[in-house]
Amino acid sequence: MTTTKYISRILNGIFILILLLFVLDMLTSFEIKSQAIKSFAYFGIMALSPLTLLWNLWAFKTRKEKMIGLAIPTLALVGILIIGPLNILYSSSAWETQKVLYQNGHLDFKKVELQMQDVGALGYNKRTVEVTYLTDLFMMISPVEKDIDNRVEWVKVNKEVNHSD
Repeated sequence: MTTTKYISRILNGIFILILLLFVLDMLTSFEIKSQAIKSFAYFGIMALSPLTLLWNLWAFKTRKEKMIGLAIPTLALVGILIIGPLNILYSSSAWETQKVLYQNGHLDFKKVELQMQDVGALGYNKRTVEVTYLTDLFMMISPVEKDIDNRVEWVKVNKEVNHSD
């Protein structure tokens, strides 16, 4: 395998991984809890989209290879322009748990949390969500049900997690 093909495979592989993380975080209830991974995905999509597009334009020789190699980076660039680079930058901050409101009595990895997200000069976003931790790095979120106080499986905790002094 030539050096160009090797670099192409690595670059396109990293780009696809970053794109997958970005799309899952933006469009689904899957959330990236780790700030490092979220920043890697959000900043990586903005940096690697044009880089991968230009590399594939230069590295691929046949017309078929170029068409396939240019399709995904071009769609990613169009998506970035539609969403807006500033919106992506402001969304790159991970949600941090401020307070655990309820703990599921049966499943330790399910909680209802008050979370905040720092959006730079725009202040903070707040939300109360039901969180299912997949790992320490990833979680699934869903809206909190209104009758949560009456539900047997939820135990009220009100535990402060993130103290800002």
